Amino acid sequence: MRLQGKTSIITGAASGFGREMARRFAKEGAKVAIVDLNEEGAQAVAAELGESAIAVKCDVSSAAEVQAAVATVKEAFGQIDIVINNAGWSHRNQPLTEVDYDTFRRVYAINVDSIFHMTQAMVPHWREIGGGVMINVGSTAGIRPRPGLSWYNSSKGAVNMMTKTLAVELATDKVRVCGLAPVMGATALLETFMGMPDTPENRAKFVSTIPLGRLCEPEDMANAALYLASDEANFITGVILEVDGGRTI
Repeated sequence: MRLQGKTSIITGAASGFGREMARRFAKEGAKVAIVDLNEEGAQAVAAELGESAIAVKCDVSSAAEVQAAVATVKEAFGQIDIVINNAGWSHRNQPLTEVDYDTFRRVYAINVDSIFHMTQAMVPHWREIGGGVMINVGSTAGIRPRPGLSWYNSSKGAVNMMTKTLAVELATDKVRVCGLAPVMGATALLETFMGMPDTPENRAKFVSTIPLGRLCEPEDMANAALYLASDEANFITGVILEVDGGRTI
């Protein structure tokens, strides 16, 4: 019960890393808002978690929808202690000149603009209640990039730097801001990152670049997010915690 009495928003929580974070947070005593564009999926996760969770449909690339989602969660929970900006998207692994501008903009809208919108929505509330925690899901791609994902890599580099900058500027408001940088995981985006079918042979090529010899699992991310969100990390801010089995070494 390390999050007993805490309330949280997790974006992109209808599946993958976000879903497992929501499960872990609820298990540890938190109330959780499952915020996702996939309304049906969000409702399914909330139903699984019971009275401790609500589902909120939201396109995180829209300032108006993020503001509305935050208002809905505040009405349901009274206050919001923790926000995890987990929702993300990527273009397919391919030569950089083959990615069109609309795709480039969508990557940034979901991966980067969403954090801007959430910050604008949450900081006044956190100043009012005396603090909070924001965790942004970046990627090892923003630290040690792979070829073929140039524009996605750059968006995650922006997430990592935004995290550090927000941590410095919001420290006087008692708002901690940290990041998670996972290596590739077995999520819906795996084939997009690989740029090839997810066969045992193709997966083995990528796993061979990870010293601990496996992909990132949702439980790995949930455990890391739990620590950073908990009071055990109350003197930790501005860090980018690499959940990567040694990939970025």
